[in-house]
Amino acid sequence: MRSYETLFVLKPDLDEETTVAAVDKIAELIQQVKGTVEQVSRWGKKRLAYEIQDFREGYYTLILFQGLPETVKELDRVMRLSDGVLRHTIVRRDAD
Repeated sequence: MRSYETLFVLKPDLDEETTVAAVDKIAELIQQVKGTVEQVSRWGKKRLAYEIQDFREGYYTLILFQGLPETVKELDRVMRLSDGVLRHTIVRRDAD
């Protein structure tokens, strides 16, 4: 398995409960598609560099995980379809 990290920005108008549920859903998805979550870092609300869909802020979360290429494909597909996700990126980490 390879090491990856995903950084995603959720809409800031989601309530606390919905935000936590969205982050947990993404972490569970990684585990369902033969991946393992190493770390979840909730950065909280931050100002965006530019306006996205009329939002000036977003809720940032970083997840470090191990997975297969299929894990990344499915994670990318689900995040693209998710209404609460403004932006996301998935990057392969270098071996330490």
